[in-house]
Amino acid sequence: MAALVRLGTLQVRISSQIVACSAIQHSAAQSLWHRSCPNTRRHFCTFTTGLKDEHKGLLQTTTGKQIWKTMHITQRKIKIAALRMYTRCVERIEYDEFFDKCSLPDTLTSWFLVTQLHVWMCMVRMKQEGRAGKYMCRFIVYSMWEDVEQRGKVMGIDAVKMKKAMRDFTEIFYASIFGYDEGIISDDRILSAALWRNLFNMKCDDPRQLELMVEYVRKQMQYLDSLNGEDLLLTGEVFWRPLVETDPQSILKPSPPTYNDEGL
Repeated sequence: MAALVRLGTLQVRISSQIVACSAIQHSAAQSLWHRSCPNTRRHFCTFTTGLKDEHKGLLQTTTGKQIWKTMHITQRKIKIAALRMYTRCVERIEYDEFFDKCSLPDTLTSWFLVTQLHVWMCMVRMKQEGRAGKYMCRFIVYSMWEDVEQRGKVMGIDAVKMKKAMRDFTEIFYASIFGYDEGIISDDRILSAALWRNLFNMKCDDPRQLELMVEYVRKQMQYLDSLNGEDLLLTGEVFWRPLVETDPQSILKPSPPTYNDEGL
């Protein structure tokens, strides 16, 4: 009799586990069914998950606690500073001058190639500020993807074509990051090759254009390195040196950052 009771209890447990597993599978399938744009939004989902993990890991470490406590930087301020830094990448760039000097067509793709170059330079600078800087880089990239998608909608690009464009832009961006990273720590030959592949899309026949862009990236990184890291984390304020200068070797004096009443 006791054996029959144990057998009946075991069957009930197995049945309840099967029901629970079925519910989990149904819930997962339902969530996947209602997910919009799985291909183009994939990097956004990964990005937000990574932010939570990064933030949690940052606050759990002693170094992370000291950074956030000493500098009085909150997650909200980091987001605002990152958005402001990306906005400065877009608002303070003379795109027409880049298109003219580099013989680039006036298209969304050319706009993206110029923008991602400046976003990459901001990322290189902010990664020098430890975990807080890397955390800020994530929001800068996120702001860029949101902006690209919105610009595509404003331009009236078909949804299907925009999906493909977003996939292409994602591949271009991460491939460019590797090339630019290699170039910035190497000589001008490697950097010019990265610019030729990514910015000029392997269609540059004038070596003077490559020379101009190599000079621009070098002097821009030199200027960004002269900016105070804490001010960048708090404000996100960056300025860009002109594409063409009479004395490109000189470093512009950084202007003091401005804060509002909330310290932002």
